[in-house]
Amino acid sequence: MALDRKPAPNDLRAFWMPFTANRQFKQAPRLFVAAEGMHYTTHDGRQVLDGTAGLWCCNAGHKRPRIVEAIAAQAAELDYAPAFQMGHPKAFELANRLIGIAPEGMEHVFYTNSGSESVETALKIAIAWHRARGEGSRTRLIGRERGYHGVNFGGISVGGIVNNRRHFGALLTGVDHLPHTHLPGKNAFTRGQPEHGAELADDLERLVALHGAETIAAVIVEPMAGSTGVLMPPKGYLERLREITTKHGILLIFDEVITGFGRLGSSFAATHFGVQPDMITLAKGLTNGVIPMGAVLTTAAVHDAFMQGPDHMIELFHGYTYSGNPIACAAGLATLETYREEGLFERAGEIAPYWEDAVHSLRDCPHVIDIRNMGLIAGIELEPIAGQPTKRAFQAFLDAYDKGLLVRTTGDIIALSPPLIIEKAHIDQLFGTLREVHEDRRRPIVGLDPRDGEDRPRRGGRQQPPDTHRCRC
Repeated sequence: MALDRKPAPNDLRAFWMPFTANRQFKQAPRLFVAAEGMHYTTHDGRQVLDGTAGLWCCNAGHKRPRIVEAIAAQAAELDYAPAFQMGHPKAFELANRLIGIAPEGMEHVFYTNSGSESVETALKIAIAWHRARGEGSRTRLIGRERGYHGVNFGGISVGGIVNNRRHFGALLTGVDHLPHTHLPGKNAFTRGQPEHGAELADDLERLVALHGAETIAAVIVEPMAGSTGVLMPPKGYLERLREITTKHGILLIFDEVITGFGRLGSSFAATHFGVQPDMITLAKGLTNGVIPMGAVLTTAAVHDAFMQGPDHMIELFHGYTYSGNPIACAAGLATLETYREEGLFERAGEIAPYWEDAVHSLRDCPHVIDIRNMGLIAGIELEPIAGQPTKRAFQAFLDAYDKGLLVRTTGDIIALSPPLIIEKAHIDQLFGTLREVHEDRRRPIVGLDPRDGEDRPRRGGRQQPPDTHRCRC
């Protein structure tokens, strides 16, 4: 009888899906069965244009031959090697390749398996670094409101997205937060960095005065905040953070899990903005999303503080079973070579103006109240439905999927981050589809009385003259 209760292989009940409305999904599942280039293939044979590079990670597109071949060859040669007290050549080769494209001053690589683990690692290194230098009182960590730094306890403690925090207790102690940089009243419909908001970095001086610089280990921020809805750093903001942290002996950590590997048209956001942090957290585009892998880049000053005492002693009691996994390293090397051969970072910068014009052409669409962009990334903020936050964007996500387009939503914001191989024709299709989605007001929002709120005037956007653009938007 017990055998009869086992689910069939295609039964959807067993898998508790992450960051998903599980009940809604399992009533009408959206399944991908293949991918290549810019497109996914669904279980019913439809082609879906990838407007999100998977989850901000497939920067070189899907099914890239060099990466596929490297993984197969490595699995056949050396499938696993322990990272504790042992090594393998590709781990060192990849580390050197990463340092070769990293911002000036980054000289060492510590491997992890995800962005969340990269953040945990950087936070631990920061606290341990101060202790190694005789400043053990520096244990406080400073994050930012609306920040996203993964889903482990350290990451959600320094993070500032409410729903990621509210169900999990008191979190880490000794954490404080800077204000976020979203100023819609001053910076709506911004192209690139906003003009207003650099002064928000000065709140760090208030936190220093409140807690004492001698208690603060590190400040961690996303140079460009992605998962919260694509928030750009105001002009001068990151420079001011660097100035204040240097002044008070505080480490500055850039979370570049999203912005790393060409998303803004440069190898890293630190390079793009010309601001050097003390550590950079990486993942996602490191292996093109094919194999889980993350890393923390550090300066020599951070690394060398641990290289003290007897040389047979472990310097940092931290690491993971899969740190520098051989297959992940092979994927990382092939990914970096794909980026280099095809000039994808430079290509992203070249096509970014076309992308920018396309996204801002939607400013006259119903319920669009803000648009912001940089590089090959964009956020389209929608007016929330009264009393039902997130529902308008979720419906747009469903409608876009039905029309053959994958987008990402966070709150009532549509976030876009396509593979760097995107062509102008893809951009035209993407934003033409989104215009259709926004202007199709005949279809009621799922679970909403169509009389409730759909005919109310939209705040913002319509009074702005639409941008001209060559696509069919």
